[in-house]
Amino acid sequence: MKRSGNPGAEATSSSVAGPDCCGGLGNIDFRQADFCVMTRLLGYVDPLDPSFVAAVITIAFNPLYWNVVARWEHKTRKLSRAFGSPYLACYSLSVTILLLNFLRSHCFTQAMLSQPRMESLDTPAAYSLGLALLGLGVVLVLSSFFALGFTGTFLGDYFGILKEARVTMFPFNILDNPMYWGSTANYLGWAIMHASPTGLLLTVLVALTYMVALLYEEPFTAEIYRQKASGSHKRS
Repeated sequence: MKRSGNPGAEATSSSVAGPDCCGGLGNIDFRQADFCVMTRLLGYVDPLDPSFVAAVITIAFNPLYWNVVARWEHKTRKLSRAFGSPYLACYSLSVTILLLNFLRSHCFTQAMLSQPRMESLDTPAAYSLGLALLGLGVVLVLSSFFALGFTGTFLGDYFGILKEARVTMFPFNILDNPMYWGSTANYLGWAIMHASPTGLLLTVLVALTYMVALLYEEPFTAEIYRQKASGSHKRS
């Protein structure tokens, strides 16, 4: 799926960890504080719970799936030939991506509901923060979709459906890969609204899988457009 500082994070980590976690705020080492926060979160999570395992699998699988299928299509054009059109092939891939994303969100929610809540996150202020993050994520995802268009969102360039120029309108003028970070904000907000340590840990996994996906997607997409520019130059 297409793609192309939080100054309050440390304060949040410190408040969640509690003033006694690492020997008092006046003697804090932020690396130790981050470790203490992670340790405390892990204390709420049963990694062998079937719902948690299902969430981890769907989070890791989804970007792998769409990258493998899209690269296979770019190399072989077998989907385009099977459907008789690169557009129909792209639409078919988009349906499977959407279904897998719905499944991922369902597994994420079930994993949160099956495991304990954190009292320090179960407050009106935290709920409001989660709601704001969810709203921000929705804005980034929807505005990215409208800026890229349907085929631009769902890897159309791997099907030979290329854009004439780089998209620079909002939100791409303020953030790289806003759809991925909007999706991450959605999961983070959803986790905070549920006061769920499990949700927070799964959100970290979501962000990491997107970061890994980008390491493969961005150079590959850049090469597609480099080849396009080279071909256009030769024809002229």
